[in-house]
Amino acid sequence: MTDTYKELDHPARLLMGPGPINVHPRVLRAMSVQLLGQFDPEFTGYMNEVMALYRGVFQTTNQWTFLIDGTSRAGIEAALVSTLSPGDDVVVVNAGRFGLLLAEIAERCDAKVTFVEGAWGAIVDPQAVEDAVARVKPRLVACVHGDTSTTIAQPIEAIGEICRRHDALLYVDATATLAGMNVPVDVWQADIVTAGLQKCLGGPSGSAPITISDRAAEHIASRKHVERGIATAGAASGQGRRIASNYFDLAMIMDYWSDKRLNHHTEAANMLFASRECARIVLEEGLDARFARHKQAGAAMVAGIEALGLTVYGDQAHKMTNVTGVIAPDGVDYDRVKTRMRTEFEIEIGAAFGPLAGQIWRIGTMGVNARKHAVLQTLAALEAVLRWEGFKAPAGAGVDAAAKVFG
Repeated sequence: MTDTYKELDHPARLLMGPGPINVHPRVLRAMSVQLLGQFDPEFTGYMNEVMALYRGVFQTTNQWTFLIDGTSRAGIEAALVSTLSPGDDVVVVNAGRFGLLLAEIAERCDAKVTFVEGAWGAIVDPQAVEDAVARVKPRLVACVHGDTSTTIAQPIEAIGEICRRHDALLYVDATATLAGMNVPVDVWQADIVTAGLQKCLGGPSGSAPITISDRAAEHIASRKHVERGIATAGAASGQGRRIASNYFDLAMIMDYWSDKRLNHHTEAANMLFASRECARIVLEEGLDARFARHKQAGAAMVAGIEALGLTVYGDQAHKMTNVTGVIAPDGVDYDRVKTRMRTEFEIEIGAAFGPLAGQIWRIGTMGVNARKHAVLQTLAALEAVLRWEGFKAPAGAGVDAAAKVFG
């Protein structure tokens, strides 16, 4: 007899880690809408609306602004595999786990990786980036805007200017910052920027917004090879090396999102509905208001953490506004604090990776959770758990300090 399992009925936890976060109720409702066929005119109309909406979110005029079906990592892989051919040089700006991820994916493309290294918890000096780009003359420079592993945001403006001066493409992973921090794609002069829904956009993981400049699109088109089973008479292919992945072939995906509607995959309808509603919510609130809300919630979290007698990790001049690293104090059980936050208060906070494993907790203030009640509840719970662990946190100090930031 086959085992049966009970209906899903887990607690409604407050997800205050570095992502995923709680999904906006409007997004959940949008995901429940009945499916349409992928070439239904109403559905392709939704696809066009998504393109227009995300131009606003990315602050770009790029024609090629759409979705990759998959998590934020799918967007990263699509960007890199579609731009890098074997033997291409790529400069990777690395100061955390996700800079290392960019390098790993580039290496899987058989590209030649040159690192520009920075310490975890700090930014990389743009002059070091320019020195490497001038020396290597890469096809692509790849960097992370806000690396949640370190909670630090890399200044991108200078890197965009460097890339234009040296005729290199610029790829930026904005997974953790889009719709929570300023991501002005055109001002940055970035060529490809990708993100995910599960952070500041306030949706579920599973769709990766992407925007591509005309010059990046031209390079990608030079590698275009139309899949034989769908090629029509006279279909033109590029002269460059075929993109190594079929699923992440941006040239074919761009044809699918274009007026050609050349079949590539079956669009993930419910994720498209979710992505569309995420963008609608962002633009209804307004980018400036949304950035200010995330900044205030992050500042309140920092004030509360410090009032409890704890130390915030990293270079505060370049800290992400939406993720805070908290150095675990001596004498407390690192894992047990995280566990008791969940089991006693139904609040999730994040652990850390690599050299920071076991040293910092990461607390996110993103999307619907970048609000007063979520910050105060998290601080109150953290104070209680730390006191149970024997840490002498001043009673009520964290909540009081955070509340003053909110006014």
